[in-house]
Amino acid sequence: MNKTANLKQLTDYLIGLGAKEVVHTEKTYLAHVIGVYRLMETCGCTEELCLAGLFHSIYGTELFQRFGLPLARRPEVRALIGERAERLAYLNCAMDRGTLDGVLDQTEGPYRIVDRLTGKEVHLSGDDFDDLCRVHLYDWLEQIPRWQRWDYRRDAYRRMAKRLGGAALAAYQRVSAQEARSARPPEPAVDIENHL
Repeated sequence: MNKTANLKQLTDYLIGLGAKEVVHTEKTYLAHVIGVYRLMETCGCTEELCLAGLFHSIYGTELFQRFGLPLARRPEVRALIGERAERLAYLNCAMDRGTLDGVLDQTEGPYRIVDRLTGKEVHLSGDDFDDLCRVHLYDWLEQIPRWQRWDYRRDAYRRMAKRLGGAALAAYQRVSAQEARSARPPEPAVDIENHL
C-alpha cells in the first residue's frame, strides 16, 4: 500500500473512533493529529515517526483527556502503524512529563521515565528517547500557535529542540517567533481620508 492510501486508511480509522467530533485547540482532534503528521513529514521525520505522531495521543495524555482509546486496543493500533510507532505513541500518552523533562540534559542512556498509568519506570535507549522527544515536541509545535500557552513547559520544549537540533530546532525557532507576533498589540487603525 502506498503512503497516501495508508494515511487515508488511518484517518478513516480515526474518524471511525470519533476523532472528527472531538474539539482540540480550536480544531478537531483529527485535524490536529493530521497536522502533527504533516509537520513531522515536512521536517524530514521517517514514516514510522510520522505515524507515531499521527497516533501521539490515541490513549489520552497527561494533559489531553477528551479522547482515549482503551489500552486493551493497543494490539489493534500496533497492527495498523507498527510496533515501534505504537510504542512511541503509547509512551507519549503514558509518560509522566516531569520525568521526561528531568532527563533531557542527560547525554547517554538508559533514559528513565515513569509510565504514569502503571507507575513503572521505563528505560529507553538514546534513539528511542530522542524519537519520543520528536513526537512530543512536534505535537506541541503544531498546536501552540492556537493554544497560546507559551509558558507551558517552555524550558523543556526549548531543551528538546536544542537536543534534537536540525529540523526540530529550526521548527521550534520558527514557531516560537510567532509568540512575539501574537503578543504585539494591534496597530491602531488610521483613517486615511481624514489623515491626509
